[in-house]
Amino acid sequence: MPPHPLNEEQLERYHRDGYLLVERMFDAAEIDLLRRASKEDRALDDHAVGRDDGEGGSVRLSVWNQPGAGIYGMFARCRRLVDAADQVLGEEAYHYHSKIIMKDARVGGAWTWHQDYGYWYHYSVLRPQLASWFIAVDPATRENGCLQVLRGSHRVGRLEHVLSGDQAGADPERVAEVQQRHELVHVTMEPGDALLFHCNLLHRSDRNASEHPRWSMICCYNARSNEPYKESKHAAYAPIDKVDDELIKQVGIKRFADDESNVGWLDIPQSSIAKFLSE
Repeated sequence: MPPHPLNEEQLERYHRDGYLLVERMFDAAEIDLLRRASKEDRALDDHAVGRDDGEGGSVRLSVWNQPGAGIYGMFARCRRLVDAADQVLGEEAYHYHSKIIMKDARVGGAWTWHQDYGYWYHYSVLRPQLASWFIAVDPATRENGCLQVLRGSHRVGRLEHVLSGDQAGADPERVAEVQQRHELVHVTMEPGDALLFHCNLLHRSDRNASEHPRWSMICCYNARSNEPYKESKHAAYAPIDKVDDELIKQVGIKRFADDESNVGWLDIPQSSIAKFLSE
């Protein structure tokens, strides 16, 4: 990938709409490694927490601040993602946190309308200068609760958020008004597609009532100059050690060839890529 992976038309769409969908961002081999790693990862499952949606459903997710040297870290640190984050943020991006969203078949709960900055504002981040890459691990369809966005809603600014179950949702009165003025888009995705979106974009998803899971990985980035002004829930600035894209396959293949490393990132000691690959 070149240092500036997004072209002018893609950048314009991102800043106009608040999001950019890139189809086939990752090839079948890369996303198969991520799917197998996450769904066989006992540590990831043990660290997952449920978020009650206030409607009788729950979404499981596992969150971590440091990208690490395993396959999850290779996705979060690969140049195709980080270089694009640098572009849309207008300066050096750093890894704020990553998470796996586990919207399981028949039981995966909904997410209410919200903005990510509605949460992150309370984590001592002054400006809405953050962006996230949403990577489809499974197909995301309307039936299994794909992401829904209000096109261009990032321009309304941060809305107040109130609790609904275990989730903080945006002010319903304001959301209703925004819905009258901004187009609702169901973002259906194939495995390997990736959605880059602004931290003030209003988004939600329905419960998964289908027979098909809808797992995804989300890598969140903050601008270097926008790090939290005091210690908070997610990471302060640390430079990203970007990795070449081909390391996704190298590290993923090694993970399944080496029984000792087959416990998942949450149990792998932090080490350099060179050491990880040379073992």
